[in-house]
Amino acid sequence: MNDSSKKTALVVSAHSADFVWRAGGAIALHALQGYAVQIVCLSFGERGESAKLWRKGGMTEEKVKAARREEAQAAADLLGASVEFFDLGDYPMRADKDSLFRLADVMRRVQPEFVLSHSPKDPYNYDHPLAMHLTQEARIIAQAEGYKPGEKIVAAPPVYSFEPHQPEQCEWCPDVLLDITEVWDRKYAAIQCMAGQEHLWEYYTRVALQRGVQAKRNVGIASSKNIVYAEGYQSVFPRVTENLA
Repeated sequence: MNDSSKKTALVVSAHSADFVWRAGGAIALHALQGYAVQIVCLSFGERGESAKLWRKGGMTEEKVKAARREEAQAAADLLGASVEFFDLGDYPMRADKDSLFRLADVMRRVQPEFVLSHSPKDPYNYDHPLAMHLTQEARIIAQAEGYKPGEKIVAAPPVYSFEPHQPEQCEWCPDVLLDITEVWDRKYAAIQCMAGQEHLWEYYTRVALQRGVQAKRNVGIASSKNIVYAEGYQSVFPRVTENLA
């Protein structure tokens, strides 16, 4: 069980590297702020996300899974988060009712202040929308009084989709820009753990710089706030507030 005095967050990643590219800054930043961040990797990305490892020769699926687990664990450790692996397979990923309930149980255990996962659409990778669909359905189940009666239910944590690889084709548009300048070095160190996908290291550096420019523009270019790196997020649900400032 989590320390009830700590705020918590949940990140649901389709593959073992997705949480690093797309939400590593948010994870590191909130960990630094005292949050207990839990990551769930639904798959190791052993088939479609591990081309460099397969090209080495002499590889088996189990060897690739072991390598990707080691990378993800090292990255999570650097970011200051806990990680668990569901091993649902990828290309294709498939989830049964037991997997859905397992994720709902994680939500009940974590009681997250917010939840991060993938964009609901992605024509390049069907595992990504599945991860978000599972996340949203698990959230609904975790809110249900009739699911495991007597347990503490989940309230209504906000859910954000993190940036897909090609946002325009995924109909994804950020409405939140998170300043991760303070923790960029930690995120990039975690990115470097992903040896199986080295070709993406610089790409996601450019993404962070681009979102940093946009974040700076949106707080006002005359602002003294030094924003260099940022991550983009899209809200799934409306924000309820009594103050629009």
